[in-house]
Amino acid sequence: MIANTPSIRRSTHRVVVRWKDHAVQVGGGAPVVVQSMTNTDTADALNTALQIKALYLAGSEVVRITVNNDAAAQAVPYIREQLDKMKIPVPIVGDFHYNGHLLLQKYPDCAKALSKYRINPGNVGSSRSRDDNFAAMIAMAIEYDKPVRIGVNWGSLDQGLLARMMDDNGRRAEPWPAEQLMYEALIESALSSAHKAVELGLPADRIVLSCKVSQVQDLIAVYRELSKRSEFPLHLGLTEAGMGTKGIVASTAAMAVLLQEGIGDTIRVSLTPEPGGDRTKEVVVAQEILQSLGLRAFTPQVIACPGCGRTTSTVFQELADQIQTYLRDQMPIWKNTYAGVETLKVAVMGCVVNGPGESKHADIGISLPGTGEAPSAPVFLDGQRSVTLKGDNIAQEFQKIVQRYVEQRYGASRQGTQE
Repeated sequence: MIANTPSIRRSTHRVVVRWKDHAVQVGGGAPVVVQSMTNTDTADALNTALQIKALYLAGSEVVRITVNNDAAAQAVPYIREQLDKMKIPVPIVGDFHYNGHLLLQKYPDCAKALSKYRINPGNVGSSRSRDDNFAAMIAMAIEYDKPVRIGVNWGSLDQGLLARMMDDNGRRAEPWPAEQLMYEALIESALSSAHKAVELGLPADRIVLSCKVSQVQDLIAVYRELSKRSEFPLHLGLTEAGMGTKGIVASTAAMAVLLQEGIGDTIRVSLTPEPGGDRTKEVVVAQEILQSLGLRAFTPQVIACPGCGRTTSTVFQELADQIQTYLRDQMPIWKNTYAGVETLKVAVMGCVVNGPGESKHADIGISLPGTGEAPSAPVFLDGQRSVTLKGDNIAQEFQKIVQRYVEQRYGASRQGTQE
């Protein structure tokens, strides 16, 4: 038998990130969670809440916000209040650097409104105060019953730890290359901080780890090793991935390898938005990574041919785009009405070579005429030819067919599960 599924997921603790009755499970066999992060000024509570809402509606199951100063910390309870008014239950994570211990102690309402704290052990204070500041943040997590993500970043490694490791490395008969030393420093920082948190009284099942780097092979190497050394859930993400196709390809290349090997419990695609770009794009890419690997299903998938000399018409391209946009726009409504609709497969093909065959393999398929072909478009439902569309309204008619199919197939499925 030829295997065609990802490796068995690694066994981890189960961490629950919640807001009131809404709980998101990370690790412990739960589906891989999609996360995102706002890029608004957190002190602007209304715009931050609106962006969180947009990210949640796009499919982000946890949203992180920057809490970097007094104004941001003071705004957090109001952000949570606005989300509650809009009936957006998504847990929000506070991203702390340098002064998190001060902000959490000074603004208890902020500490309570957040569902999770992100701590970078490399910048919780100077070498003299780092342990005390870290302990203060862990104490707040314990007091308010919050999980934490201990997130190490190679751009802000604990310099004291790195210096000690460099000294130890220099005394080796065969010193490690700088790259290997960096890998070990990232892993050691994450694990030693996690163990310290447990010693301070934070249960192990409230800790998630991450070791962020910005190169694909580095991320794969670090997480492969980190996954061997602990049972903490792991957050995957290529930091500073970049803009546009570069960021998408790099993030996908790194995370797909690890996810295929059963490594990773929550992911974020750190895309640099294009000027005026939509922040929710990173959520869509994260979902598509998981859905392409067969790990989760979020929205119906559209299969479309790339086009060739047989398809000089752009009709199939336009229809594929319209249908894909339509399906994604409908999902906020459909997911609460039609159980299983996210697994729907739709084929929009451009000529007779592969068109009918691909259409038969999909749940719903349409084979549009290519160059020089008869101006007709057969539609297939569950592998059987159903109707042939002609004329100028093929797109509108096909969309109606998709809507009817969803209502008949998944509406019945929903009713059956309720009975």
